[in-house]
Amino acid sequence: MTKVAILGATGYTALELIKLLLRHPGTEITALTSREETAPVNRVHPSLTGRISLPMENLSVKEIASRAECVFSCLPHTASATVIPELLENGVKVVDFSADYRLDSPEVFKKWYEAEHPDANRLGKVPYGLPELFRKSIIPAKLVANPGCYPTTAILPLTPLLREKLIEPSDIILDSKSGVSGGGRKPKLNYHYPECNESITTYKIGKHRHLPEINQYLSLAAGKPLEVIFTPHLTPMDRGILTTAYAKPTRTLTQSEILEVLQNFYENEPFVQVVEHLPGTKEVAFTNKCHVTARIVGERVMTISVIDNLIKGASGSAVQNFNLMFGYEETLALL
Repeated sequence: MTKVAILGATGYTALELIKLLLRHPGTEITALTSREETAPVNRVHPSLTGRISLPMENLSVKEIASRAECVFSCLPHTASATVIPELLENGVKVVDFSADYRLDSPEVFKKWYEAEHPDANRLGKVPYGLPELFRKSIIPAKLVANPGCYPTTAILPLTPLLREKLIEPSDIILDSKSGVSGGGRKPKLNYHYPECNESITTYKIGKHRHLPEINQYLSLAAGKPLEVIFTPHLTPMDRGILTTAYAKPTRTLTQSEILEVLQNFYENEPFVQVVEHLPGTKEVAFTNKCHVTARIVGERVMTISVIDNLIKGASGSAVQNFNLMFGYEETLALL
């Protein structure tokens, strides 16, 4: 039985993580932290009533380390990196939900997050938590950088095509649509019901903080630097992301060729399904699945991918990484 703690347990991703861990036969939740809440977790998240009543606590790093073998850090960006070094020094393994360890460059981090990195020397040395691509480095890791939700929907379908040099690294366009839960639990005007209901809007064009993450890992797949055009949209639904990618083929391709490449790449991956139909977010809701398909339209290759942003885009991937780090079956507790 592995004892686990969750830092910053008040948010949506933390709630989904708790639900997943409660059905995991190899884990015991021993600590939940919050700087704002002191109530039992089932009062903060009423859907947990009758399932867990552990209190929210404001604990020191040493107290957390004394209770847990693994910590899931759901703290905000830069806050995670202030506590993780001490957790690692105390022998605790960590899955970090923030962007603190996803980027390789302190300069890039400072540009996009407008802060000096608290643990800059560790950047570039932390495995990126997409098991489908980086499983070998995740298994022995003490710290894993859980991916962003939008990047997951871009990196999974495009990586096989870039590695096989079937699409040009230049001029890749990403059109992504996300449910409102992607904005977090804290109230913000554009996520307020009268603002977002019956409306779809773009936001942070060219400024979204997931952009450097997408560029970094697609560049790795391409073997050369690239920059995509990324347009995120806020969609009036609770959860889910649909991303359509547009790329130029390097030669004449058929739709069946593209699908075959994707199918061969992911044929042994339990959570990535290559489908022939056009997928929708509802079919992967509440699961750790990513459904991917492709089309040839005119002179463009199109990929379409869907995930649940709170599961495969956050907490499900975190449990998948945890399973690998602690020697459990990778699919344990996941649908």
